Amino acid sequence: MSTDHAPAVVKLGGSCLDGLDGAWWDDLAELGRSRPLVLVHGWSKPLREHHARYREPSAILRDRYGNQSRWTTPEVIEDIRTVSARLGAEVLDRLERRGLEAARLLGSDGLLTAGEAERWWWQGKQLVELENLVGPVREADPTLLKGLEPGQARLVTPLARNAAGREVNTDADRAAAALAGAVGAPELVLVTDVAHLLIDGEPVREIGAEAAAAFRDKGATGGMRKKLRAAGEALERGAGRVVIGSAPVSELLAGRTGTVIERTGGGRS
Repeated sequence: MSTDHAPAVVKLGGSCLDGLDGAWWDDLAELGRSRPLVLVHGWSKPLREHHARYREPSAILRDRYGNQSRWTTPEVIEDIRTVSARLGAEVLDRLERRGLEAARLLGSDGLLTAGEAERWWWQGKQLVELENLVGPVREADPTLLKGLEPGQARLVTPLARNAAGREVNTDADRAAAALAGAVGAPELVLVTDVAHLLIDGEPVREIGAEAAAAFRDKGATGGMRKKLRAAGEALERGAGRVVIGSAPVSELLAGRTGTVIERTGGGRS
């Protein structure tokens, strides 16, 4: 597949999907007519709306590195499947009404393999040992995405399988990074509910991978920390750049808004 027709990999943040209007989807469909689309969705907001227990502080754990994770049991996996199926149906409908051939894939059906989960987690101020059905993406198998052509889109739900074959929850940003590398995407777009990466309160338009990693380890928190980790992994896997922002994808790819993270360069602007 030529670079011109390499898939565009776009992660759709679960917290921002409700705010994407018709013009945003028109823009994405226009891109999809010239390049195949691989979309990865989050589910944070839909899951919180699904049941009150997901809004409780005890539902969120932190590992020894300070990274947040949802406490995932087999029941949570089922709820993720439920909300993802509903969300996926809405996304596919929006794409199909705009002329794209679209289908949904589960990462756990052979696309995504996860590594071992942590055993010890901070739950509030207490360090506890518990089973948490999560895992970092270790490998993406592009077999189910091969042969995609312009006019076609695949929506990936970022569940994965661990070494024991169990279905686990994994981070959607990092899943998108792994898929971008696996399909040879020249860029990864992370669509979120913030317009730019902010450093010292100032929006950053461009930043090199080294500077982004330094900020990730010393200043970034929460969701942005995960996005910067995913950005680094996408660049390591072969993507030329990663764009983070809340605008239409064509605007982000053109560099007219959002934050561009590139493999080369060490500073920011």
